[in-house]
Amino acid sequence: MHTKSHLTICLVALFLAACGNWTPALAQSVKHIQSATGGIASGVWVGDMFYLSGQLPSPITPADPEKGTPAVYGNMQSQAESAFSKIQGLLKEQALGMGDIVMMRVYMTANPGDNKLDFAGMNAAYAKFFGTPDQPNKPARSALQVAALVAPGAFLEVEVQAARSK
Repeated sequence: MHTKSHLTICLVALFLAACGNWTPALAQSVKHIQSATGGIASGVWVGDMFYLSGQLPSPITPADPEKGTPAVYGNMQSQAESAFSKIQGLLKEQALGMGDIVMMRVYMTANPGDNKLDFAGMNAAYAKFFGTPDQPNKPARSALQVAALVAPGAFLEVEVQAARSK
């Protein structure tokens, strides 16, 4: 029975592939965007889908190891604007735009000063990039509170998936 059901599955897969309605995962091209020194890929193309690794905001004032001062990132809205601007630039390098984003995940921490999550600040920055007259597309989105991020002082990290239109 096992051989018969395996044969049936193979025949159905071949039929669907021949009809153009199904492409096996192995047939998708995969291209990693990475540097020789980085520990992860900054992005990965799988067919017409682009997966961009999480982006942190750029610090307003970089850390100074000699003085022992940490990086300063600003409030949630300015951090979100920084992260979205970085994403916009990285997508542009791949001939994509913010309107091509189909899924976004936002990881946020609470401000250590008042222990509050500034969701409104993140949404204010988001509204400058999505649902505007110039860029009306809004991606599907998840927003999660996390205990900490890799960069002390950063309040959010954003990862996206974008699709190349045909």
